[in-house]
Amino acid sequence: MNTRIFLVLLTVFVLSAAAEDTLPKTADTFDVDGHKAFLYAAPASAPGRPWVWYAPTLKGVSLAGRKMYFEAFMKAGISLAGYDLGEVRGAPGSTAKFSLFYEEMVRRGYSPKPILLGQSRGGMMTLAWAFRNPDKVRAWVGIYPVCNLASWPLKNSKPQTLTDYGLSEEELNGRLKEFNPVDNLQGLLANKVPMFSVHGDSDVVVPLELNTSLLQERYKAGGGQIEVKVIPGEGHKVGPSFFECRELVDFVLKHADH
Repeated sequence: MNTRIFLVLLTVFVLSAAAEDTLPKTADTFDVDGHKAFLYAAPASAPGRPWVWYAPTLKGVSLAGRKMYFEAFMKAGISLAGYDLGEVRGAPGSTAKFSLFYEEMVRRGYSPKPILLGQSRGGMMTLAWAFRNPDKVRAWVGIYPVCNLASWPLKNSKPQTLTDYGLSEEELNGRLKEFNPVDNLQGLLANKVPMFSVHGDSDVVVPLELNTSLLQERYKAGGGQIEVKVIPGEGHKVGPSFFECRELVDFVLKHADH
């Protein structure tokens, strides 16, 4: 190999390795109202200090373990954070507690308009907060997200859902339109919040048609901007289709730069 080419490649490798070393290896943790928050601060924050708020955060931000996403966000100056409230399902009370975390992040100097990213049941957590705080959301992203309270929460997670809302099943069903994110999109539409979701068409846990597709149909009907990537033949699983999705990264980078 030509000596000059070798030296150039070696320099690129060394610089890349040095850049990797600057990425946070562990989260900074802090307490908010008796619950733990986790923050991976970008080494060099982009203007406005953008951040991705990830859910569910259960003893840590699992998205930090998804190499493609984590490195793309960190290198673009986008921090990653989450707040562990346990197995909540979007009730007004737990949503209000999420607001305490949001206020603490803003107090620390981060953008007052985070990008919300909900994976699976985290979709319900983030959408429930978003529709109650539509002026505080830069964009919303879902990875096979629960969007519809009448779907997975009341079919496969009933005890946790009823506990979070503090209602009987009959009472919750009677007030479903009051609490269900897909029935409360007006504020997000008025604030022109863009959305993106990646979802498999063979998902039997969080069915596409009852969640992402329903959200897409209603958001588009209201004039909203929503992009959906459907993965043929794939279900509710961890894999590159969902955790190495270039379109998801591009969406986050585009909307963080506002």
